Amino acid sequence: MNALASRPTPPANLLVSDVHVLDPRAGIDSRSDVLVRGGLIAELGAPNTLQAPPDAEVIDGSGRHLFPGFVDPHVHLRTPGQEHKEDLDSGTRAAAAGGYCAVIAMPNTSPTIDSASVLLALQESARREARIPVGFLASVTRGLKGEQLTEMAELRSCGAIGFTDDGKPVQRAAMLRMALQYQKLCGGVLALHEEDPSLSGNGAMHEGPVSARLGLAGIPSISESTMIARDAAIARHEQGRIHAQHLSAVESVEAVAEAKARGALITAEASPHHLTLTHDALLKSLDTRLKMNPPLRSEVDRQALISGLLDGTIDCIATDHAPHAREEKEVPFEEAPMGTTGLESAFAVLYTDLVEPGVLPLALVIEKLTQGAALFDLPVPTVAVGVPANLTLIDLAREWEIGEAGYESRSENSCFDGHQVRGRVLATIAAGAVAYRERTFAVSAA
Repeated sequence: MNALASRPTPPANLLVSDVHVLDPRAGIDSRSDVLVRGGLIAELGAPNTLQAPPDAEVIDGSGRHLFPGFVDPHVHLRTPGQEHKEDLDSGTRAAAAGGYCAVIAMPNTSPTIDSASVLLALQESARREARIPVGFLASVTRGLKGEQLTEMAELRSCGAIGFTDDGKPVQRAAMLRMALQYQKLCGGVLALHEEDPSLSGNGAMHEGPVSARLGLAGIPSISESTMIARDAAIARHEQGRIHAQHLSAVESVEAVAEAKARGALITAEASPHHLTLTHDALLKSLDTRLKMNPPLRSEVDRQALISGLLDGTIDCIATDHAPHAREEKEVPFEEAPMGTTGLESAFAVLYTDLVEPGVLPLALVIEKLTQGAALFDLPVPTVAVGVPANLTLIDLAREWEIGEAGYESRSENSCFDGHQVRGRVLATIAAGAVAYRERTFAVSAA
């Protein structure tokens, strides 16, 4: 069974002419014509040399960039049970608007994705509603309660890409060990929310001078890093694969680096908000859109995450797209739920805050935005003849304000709302079909 599901869409026939193609894996960084026929990349040629078939749309790519489509291994689509926040249609529409050609959804839904019946029903819904391919992680434990393992082998046979109790850690070491033992039999990565609740307690933000100044309970970095160290040790003992979600602290980067050096099969991700924002943002405003778990931490932590991307300690960038209804966030900071949306703004934020200033190379950002596929044993998008077209067309010079024209997502709780950025997604092709066109671009493309 195909682990990814989406609604049937006519395959694309189009020619993108004279576009700057950048695909670090394929070794391409030059202007080119790209012909897509029947949903496959049919031909690559020198600028303005390829002829479009009679039924193909021609898109002028001059001054624009074409990248492999991004893959996000960590999103919350809130279905089943919380569709007032997001659903398969709105969530995958938001992803396509951000340049994503595939996403992996978390199981902390209502009911939890902890049984074959729930998983199969979701896959069926995705085949009706999802605008881009979406895969699902099943939970490690039933109901995310940490007391009883799910039927991991059955869930894998039904198409679960892996397992996670995301939103909650696997608190009991023996439970994680048992899950890793089953993983060796059935496959699939264990993606872990690394947090020790006895240390994080009722914290609402990073524990440090800013939380002290604001009088808010803090979440110490060690609540994350100590769990990473523990889980990596167990994974190494069992020779199992784990993926550390949303790193936020310098100690966590160090823990992952040490675990890799010792031979643990561990990968890790970081999110755009942790790579570009710090807890200092809360001194300007106690905006609940800035409240997430793990929290925004210090500048030292942010720099450590950037260094982790550069040296390979951190394998990919994932948004942890976490939609909430407006009324849920419009409460005092301490009472608000954790989470920010991020699919629509991820590339523009990274490009504006990290690439343009010369902090990260553009090619590295593209690599990290696509690497999530490989970590979960999915095909990595690439610009190569004969493969399904998974592409995103972006105008790097285009300036825009996040949220100014609303969101494709059903929720508006973006911590980047109002930010001025550069780099606008004009179109996304996912699994060979056009999944998104930016509104003004849709009128002028042909």
